[in-house]
Formats: sequence, C-alpha cells, structure tokens
Amino acid sequence: MSVEHDVKSLDLATGGRYRIEWAEQEMPVLRAIRERFAKEKPLAGMRVAACLHVTTETANLMHTLQVGGADIVLCASNPLSTQDDVAASLVANYEIPVYAIKGEDNTTYYDHLKAALDHKPHITMDDGADLVSVIHKTRRELLDGIVGGTEETTTGVIRLRAMAKDGALAFPIIAVNDSDTKHLFDNRYGTGQSTLDGVIRATNLLMAGRTIVVAGYGWCSRGIASRAQGMGANVIVTEIDPMRALEAVMDGFRVMPMIDAAPIGDVFITATGDKDVLDAQHFEVMKHGAVVANSGHFNVEINIPALEKLSGGKPRLVRPFVEEYRIKNRSIYLLGEGRLINLAAAEGHPASVMDMSFANQALGAEYMVKNAKNMAPNVYTIPKEVDNEIARLKLEALGVKIDVLTPEQHEYLNQWEEGT
Repeated sequence: MSVEHDVKSLDLATGGRYRIEWAEQEMPVLRAIRERFAKEKPLAGMRVAACLHVTTETANLMHTLQVGGADIVLCASNPLSTQDDVAASLVANYEIPVYAIKGEDNTTYYDHLKAALDHKPHITMDDGADLVSVIHKTRRELLDGIVGGTEETTTGVIRLRAMAKDGALAFPIIAVNDSDTKHLFDNRYGTGQSTLDGVIRATNLLMAGRTIVVAGYGWCSRGIASRAQGMGANVIVTEIDPMRALEAVMDGFRVMPMIDAAPIGDVFITATGDKDVLDAQHFEVMKHGAVVANSGHFNVEINIPALEKLSGGKPRLVRPFVEEYRIKNRSIYLLGEGRLINLAAAEGHPASVMDMSFANQALGAEYMVKNAKNMAPNVYTIPKEVDNEIARLKLEALGVKIDVLTPEQHEYLNQWEEGT
C-alpha cells in the first residue's frame, strides 16, 4: 500500500467500506454537496489536516473533501473513537492517509497528530482543537502556510475563543458547532441518542425506573436528559448556570447540586466541557453499583485519579468498557475510561444527523478558502444563509415541504408604518 498510514489492519477494509456505504445512504445533504464539489473543485490545491472521530460518517466527509480537490490526511481526535475497519477502508479503498487506532495510548495519539501536521496543511479541521493547539505550541513554523480552520465541537470552540481572547490565535477558525444545523440537531438529538446507546451497550442496563443524573443542561445534556426521560428514567439535572437550570426545571426535570444528587443517582452522565464535575466528594457518597460515564469531549469531567485514590488500587475490567472501582464495601463502575461513551462503546451519532454537521464542515472549508484573506485571526460562525441552505437541503431530502412568504407578507414583515 503506497498510501502512508498507521491503522490496525488493512485486512479490515472490506467491512469498513460496506459500513461507509451504509452510512452514505443516510447523508443526502453531503451527497448533494459532493456532486457539486466534483464539478467545481473548490478545494483544489488545498492540503487539509483533519483531526476527527474516525467513523463511517467522517469517512463520507473525507471522500467529499477529496472529490472537491483537497489533499487530505486524517488522524483521530480521541484515543477510543476510531472505528478500525473504517480507518482501513479510507486507506485501502479511498487512498486517504489515516493515522488512527482504537485504544491507542497517549504517546501514539500525539504521534498521529504530528504525522497529520507533517502534511503542512493549508486548512485544519478539528474536533476538540488539538491540531490548532499543537500548531500554536510546538509547530509554529506551519503558521505561514495556514489559510484557516474549522472546529466541530463545543469544547474545541471554548478553547479557541479563549485563545482569541488572549490574542494567541494566529489564523481564522469557523466554529461549525455554532451553526444552528449543527448544535440544535447533532448536539441535542445525536448526543442524546448515541450517549444512551453507549451506556446501554456497555452495561445492558434497563433505563426505565432508574435515576439518571445528567451534569449540565447545554444542548448535549438536554438531549441526553430528554432521551433518558423518554426511556422511563427519573432524570436529575445539575447546573451552574441559573438560566439553564431554570430551563431544566420548566422542562420537568429535578434540579439540584451534584453533591445532593450523588447519593440518589444510579447512572451519572457528564457533558459540560469542564473538569472534575464528578469528584472525590461525590464518589464517597454514591450508592453501591453506581455507573459513571462521560459524553464530553475530554476525559477530565470525571476525576479518575481521585477515584483511583479512593479505591486504593487498579480497577477490575468486568465487561468491555466497564471498570469496577471498589471503595470500602461499594462498587462504582466507570464506563469507557471516562472518554466519550457514545464512541468508546458505541458507534457515535447516527449518520442522518451527522449529515448536517459534516455539510457544515465541507461548506465551512469552502467558505474559508474563498474568504480567509479578508478574515482576521478570530472565531467565526458560518453565515446564516449557508446554515439555512443546509436546512433546506435536509428538508428536501426528507420529502418535507414548507410555506413560502407571498410578496405582500414579505413586505409586511419589512415595514413599520402599518399597525393596529
């Protein structure tokens, strides 16, 4: 194989290709963009380094960028999120260099990031801002050649906005996460379904009748809370923001501090973007058999070192992705090493919702190529008209029609003279 790569085994490629093609059926918006990209080649001559979850949906995005003329290298954005058969297929069937192995250690993870950056990208495509962070810390020689980048997720946008605020960001970034067709759908419906899918696949627990504690009430957390409630769970929400806490109350959830929820909960799911959301004082009062999982991007939301210290030893792997920590006469079960449970133990978001998210990525890269010269180093949102076009294409693919304003209605909405 002439394409450079570091994947588990190319022997897995055939199965990976079948799954990529299966996902493609559920991604009509991205297919439409790919057809246009094939004709227009808007990314011709652009080297792209992508650090994303290596899934079937990501594979379809990579193929779309490739058809659009981009020269791509892909690495994983999380050590446990790679689907090894997909990584193999991208190399063997699509001739895209991939550096990703499910379960890779921290050293390998960063070696793969470095390999992607050795591509000397014009465009970065991140899910968690690791590429951008490494460039600014240790690979600053690459900055002169970079046109701009895109960022997929909430956690990455938070990091990038902090960089911009400090004056550290050296090139423009489009916050794909801030597009309505991303966070209103991917974060809410995608995370809601896939997180519970990961918890159930790892544990085979019945959700009905259990008390599930959801940390945070942003778009991801409210999706998790809603889906858990729909499965019959008793849901408690914890928050630090009074407005979001009030929303959770009005949506019918119990709201309380985590220290009060800790002795009550059966399953705990974090999705806040902050560290130590579940900490030693919470573990000390959790009931026997409590299950702890994370759906935030980084594994810092659960204080795993504190859990290890309290248990006084290494955990016991009792099921795939389920580690048992013994604290005195109680067991606490950590899922997926505290990493993204929807990707560690399941397949991530369904393709139909990633269709819109990755449409944003593709169009974001195109927009960056066309407009970067006029963009200062900062974090930007994709223009509203692009967001609306993605929504229009999705509705069209679903066979849904909507009303159109008459000229009189349009005129009425754009005047102020006519009153009561």
